[in-house]
Amino acid sequence: MNRFNCLIVDDEPIAREIIQTYCNHLPELNVVASCENAIEAKTEFQKHQIDILFLDINMPVLSGISFLKTLRYKSQVIFTTAYKEYALDAFDLSAVDYLLKPFSLERFIVAVDKALERLQPQLPVVNEKADSKSEDYLFIKTEGKIYKILHSDLLYAEASGNYTKIVMTQQTILPGMTFSSFEELLPKAVFLRIHRSFIVNKSKITHIEGNRVFIDKTEIPIGSNYRDGFLRSLGL
Repeated sequence: MNRFNCLIVDDEPIAREIIQTYCNHLPELNVVASCENAIEAKTEFQKHQIDILFLDINMPVLSGISFLKTLRYKSQVIFTTAYKEYALDAFDLSAVDYLLKPFSLERFIVAVDKALERLQPQLPVVNEKADSKSEDYLFIKTEGKIYKILHSDLLYAEASGNYTKIVMTQQTILPGMTFSSFEELLPKAVFLRIHRSFIVNKSKITHIEGNRVFIDKTEIPIGSNYRDGFLRSLGL
């Protein structure tokens, strides 16, 4: 069995004990240290390769988010906090999940499973299908041209009959392909279906208000059947 090094960083002793206890239930996790602040944690990063980082946000001296920005290499980060308002900042930093205290063992396991999924491709296993998903772009043919679309440029997509409206930072195209066919081309960790007619790039969300997502000044509805799954994917 592959074991993954974990680091717990939280200024509350009880919170550290709970996470340590939860980790003990999962044999694939190896907790190398439990720290009460970011300065201690930085020392542990110099001693070990940390695969999964359980990180509180509100801490003295240096917040969890500020600490994460100082790291030279990125672990799989699971934020553990009592505050909802930092969720979008956390996901902008590619956090795996965002656990709101108090969280159950079941919810903890869900977050860890997400981290382990991200770590699996780093194992020495040849998997061509997995490798293809690591590409950060796709090609779309329309109007006699083939467009290379970077995931980072794609804001959102909208269903339009047998066409799909693809909105990017610099242009919009309308290829003759179904919405479901286009959805299959996208990595689900980044692009979220929030309505039967809309997929959004999670990293481009500026804020959420009621049943609406805002990407810059564009307002996109959240479908009632998609709302719970959408919020869960944001760790809310």
